Amino acid sequence: MRAYLLMMLVAAAVTFVGTWAVLKLAHKYKIYPQIRSRDVHTRPTPRLGGVAMFLGFTAAVLTAGSLGWFKSVFSDPIHIIAIVVAAFLITLLGFLDDLYDLDWSLKLAGQFVVAGILAWQGVQVVSLPIAGLTIGSFGISFVATVFLTVLVMNAVNFIDGLDGLVAGVVLIGTGVFFAYSYLLAQQTSPTNYFNLASLISAIVIGMCVGFLPFNWHRAKIFMGDTGAMLLGLLMATSALTVTGQIDPQLVSRGEQIPAFIPLILPLAILVLPLLDFTWAVLRRLRAGKSPFSADRLHIHHRLQDFGHSHLGAVLVFYAWTAVISMSCLLFFFLPVSTVFSILALGIFGAVIYTIRPVIQRRFANRVKGS
Repeated sequence: MRAYLLMMLVAAAVTFVGTWAVLKLAHKYKIYPQIRSRDVHTRPTPRLGGVAMFLGFTAAVLTAGSLGWFKSVFSDPIHIIAIVVAAFLITLLGFLDDLYDLDWSLKLAGQFVVAGILAWQGVQVVSLPIAGLTIGSFGISFVATVFLTVLVMNAVNFIDGLDGLVAGVVLIGTGVFFAYSYLLAQQTSPTNYFNLASLISAIVIGMCVGFLPFNWHRAKIFMGDTGAMLLGLLMATSALTVTGQIDPQLVSRGEQIPAFIPLILPLAILVLPLLDFTWAVLRRLRAGKSPFSADRLHIHHRLQDFGHSHLGAVLVFYAWTAVISMSCLLFFFLPVSTVFSILALGIFGAVIYTIRPVIQRRFANRVKGS
């Protein structure tokens, strides 16, 4: 665990310092966009924080490679190289989009190319936790990997509309995924807890921790498409590497539901972003627009229109992400019936917090009426 904590610390420290430097340079040379009608912030704010996050990622990977702890992870470096190259390319694509606002079709094509590079180099879905099913076709695995990677990148990118929203959601979700991958590695490989999924998750946690102080409301800097797509890529990558490195059949517990966690958990972490992404695409297609055209109808915008403050809307996302992802992790320790009971309580609490503005308004009206 100390090795992973060190990777979190390195990623956090480099991201923090890098964000400070990018912020200073952006203000010095006035590298920030004008306020748009759909924006929530009211002053020009740099949105190149993702560059600093990439620096944090790279520094942590290089540090891990120089330590003997992660020798088994780096014994076959092709996957690490593919991930670093893909991370660099998605950062470059996001950087250009944040500066020049690329056409959506060009950006989407770039995402498919990056995901294709990962899949081509073997970072792809290898097995499914259904009776140890192994995907025998390279073509099917390739297509599934590319689709899932692009889906996760866009789901994360679509909710990047409020201060601290993406970094916080990814921090919570990836923290739970790190715990899962680490505990699973303990059970499947008791003599060696080091695996690529846990390493990437630990680094992502550090990146978010290092960036959040600058991105908390009121944000001094945004991560932009650069950071959102990078985080989405790394989240997808950590989930994909689990399917290739750890066989869920080897888990000592006999229940069926825990065996599905490698598939359920990544989707559970992004349940609200995926819903937002799906609704946005359908909404825009119905209106005859591009599925990637911008508007102010995302879930986080609707929560503010519903009566939530900026911070309140962000905390709604945090609450739902924590409830769903942590409930999935509890299947690892507790009976199914107990977990469902805890999940029901968590959902009840999250619903109450989500509709809190309505409750407050009705209470205020009753007080006035009396």
